[in-house]
Amino acid sequence: MAATTQVERAATKAKAAPEPLAYLTGFNNEFATEALPGALPVGRNSPQQCPYGLYAEQLSGTAFTALRGTNRRTWMYRIRPGAVHKPFRRVDNGRMTNEFGATSATPNQLRWSPLPIPSQPTDFVAGWVTMAGQGAPDAMTGCAIHLYAANASMTDRYFVDADGELLIVPQLGRLRAITEMGVLDVEPQEILVIPRGVRFRIELPDGQARGYICENFGAYLRLPDLGVIGSNGLANPRDFMYPVAAYEDRVGSFELVNKFLGNLWACEIGHSPCDVVAWHGNFAPYKYDLRRFNVIGSISYDHPDPSIFLVLQSQSDTPAVDMIDFVIFPPRILAMQDTFRPPWFHRNVASEFMGLIHGVYDAKADGFVPGGASLHNCMSGHGPDAETFEKATRTDTSKPHHIQDTMAFMFETRLPIRPTRFALEAAELQRDYYTCWQGLAKHFDPKKP
Repeated sequence: MAATTQVERAATKAKAAPEPLAYLTGFNNEFATEALPGALPVGRNSPQQCPYGLYAEQLSGTAFTALRGTNRRTWMYRIRPGAVHKPFRRVDNGRMTNEFGATSATPNQLRWSPLPIPSQPTDFVAGWVTMAGQGAPDAMTGCAIHLYAANASMTDRYFVDADGELLIVPQLGRLRAITEMGVLDVEPQEILVIPRGVRFRIELPDGQARGYICENFGAYLRLPDLGVIGSNGLANPRDFMYPVAAYEDRVGSFELVNKFLGNLWACEIGHSPCDVVAWHGNFAPYKYDLRRFNVIGSISYDHPDPSIFLVLQSQSDTPAVDMIDFVIFPPRILAMQDTFRPPWFHRNVASEFMGLIHGVYDAKADGFVPGGASLHNCMSGHGPDAETFEKATRTDTSKPHHIQDTMAFMFETRLPIRPTRFALEAAELQRDYYTCWQGLAKHFDPKKP
């Protein structure tokens, strides 16, 4: 692949990544931003001639006729249209798949240790490993759950996911996302959402990175309604950050990888596809700092349902039943008296894939570490391990307990989650996970009410 000169790279860096990065704020706002003055046409979307000799192109994330409140689209003013590239050809999928029926799903509780950082140069896309999923991109329903582990930046390679929206949860190492709409810097305890169809590449400022991805095939993620909570709380709209316009004017020999109906396709492209000089609309990548989540909880007794920790949701066609919930368990103060404070034992109609970003999860004393994951499928019993249970039943609940230095999360879905063959055969699978509950003793005594 042809390399740009140092002068060109320096110029591109100056245009695309000013320090510190500026952002636009507000979830799903109507944004307008330009990297060059006057690049946005005034009063119309598609003038006969665009400023600076740019091309107008609309990226539609929903049907043209979608209601105004749910319509997602962005007008981009770019150096070359998105159609300018060579034909796509099938390439190897690596460890990425949407074939979730290749093995028999299991009702057993599953847990994995973290993926190792690769020993060979591996970029963000090559480092994807599909762990589980359900549904299909051609039906536009369900999701795929991946892990990633990488140690190389994408320099002359770009990626686009035509199958779904990407919710990326870094656990180790920062990500710099160079997208069509601009640049976002994301660190662990922040999340990055890249809409379906947006082209991007990922750089690794720290040289290596690891984390989680939920690939959403269905309705786009949105903020949940707050109901009786009122107008404030949980994830607040003002804390969601979108990129300002920034462009790469690079020419050479580059590769564009396209995920389409579960397979990877690649084509040659003679320029950077992140060449958008200006854009306006509401269909764009964004990031959110999970540490800004405003936790709601009980100050009297009992433990509320975990829906109080809901950050984003993808709604289904059944009212009040989500296809995907993204839930976090951040630092918080537990003040409930005469109450078992950790998450209680439960069996859930929904299926839960959980990860740990930072610290220790309060329901598991051992074995669940940052970068690890667990899967508790539909109606599979789970809850605190024996050590956590014994400790919690003897804690003085007249005093509040401050849970600090932790950040766990959960991808929850209405559909049973099918683990992949890789996940069931991986060396990282903790085959003794079930033993964490075997020490739960019998305390029943009919003579002691």
